[in-house]
Amino acid sequence: MAYDAFLEIGAEVEVTSTDHCLRGTLFLAKIVQRGSQNTRFVVEYTTLKARNDDKPLREEIELGFLRPLPPRERNYAFKLGDKVDAFFAGGWWEGEITEVLDESRFDVYFRFAKQQFAFGPPRLRLHREWDKGNWVPALHDEVVANTEEAKAIKGWKLYEGTLVEIRCDEDGFKGSWFAATIIKMVEKDKFLVQYKKLRTDDDKQFLTEEVDKKNIRPYPPEAVKVDDFKLNEEVDASCNDGWWEGVICKILRGRRYQVYFKGTDDYMSFKHSELRPRQEWIDETWVMAN
Repeated sequence: MAYDAFLEIGAEVEVTSTDHCLRGTLFLAKIVQRGSQNTRFVVEYTTLKARNDDKPLREEIELGFLRPLPPRERNYAFKLGDKVDAFFAGGWWEGEITEVLDESRFDVYFRFAKQQFAFGPPRLRLHREWDKGNWVPALHDEVVANTEEAKAIKGWKLYEGTLVEIRCDEDGFKGSWFAATIIKMVEKDKFLVQYKKLRTDDDKQFLTEEVDKKNIRPYPPEAVKVDDFKLNEEVDASCNDGWWEGVICKILRGRRYQVYFKGTDDYMSFKHSELRPRQEWIDETWVMAN
């Protein structure tokens, strides 16, 4: 069988990112049509959105950046030194296991970003290259279907003590998220939370309140640091004890940026260190907004 036989309309594939900030990252997508040349295809991403739009991002991609979905070994015991892909912010990032924390957590170092994060087995797989129709290194005997892998990545639940972020849509607070801890379930899809920084009016204790599940998301993983933010890039800005959704509208001197907040129709300037890349919690998966 030809090594490119997987390239059919409707086929699920992985796309290697060409963005210098995301080099080596693989994103799940579906081929939707042929491209402008024989070696190009239009793909629709599963976890990436179009800029300033809720629709899935579509791009025309060269054949060399496409590959089929790799099967994954069932019950593989990860070990120190394994070259792996870690599922992070909607994509698979190449790294290496540098420390075994326990049976369910491993430290993975991303060489290009010079950063290290902890992951559980459901979000890890052995790193492989697709070389002319073969996986290198070769697959082990037992593999798990990609549909099972997708289910394993999901399944987030709220327990007592879970660190989360709470969305506030009140006037003057639209587009803001505040860190909190789950205290208990009050009723179905409603939880009592205690904020990490917001305090009561008398400033004697941290604020607690009941929150609907639709306004709760996991605390986002630390995003891979970027050297510079770009014009029109979606970011979160640290302000008033929370993170506020905004867009870079002007690049200032000294690694400062002017940010526009659509939710409040305000403009403010921030240092680079006061911003983080926007991540969104969609279908129980963290998705990079840009």
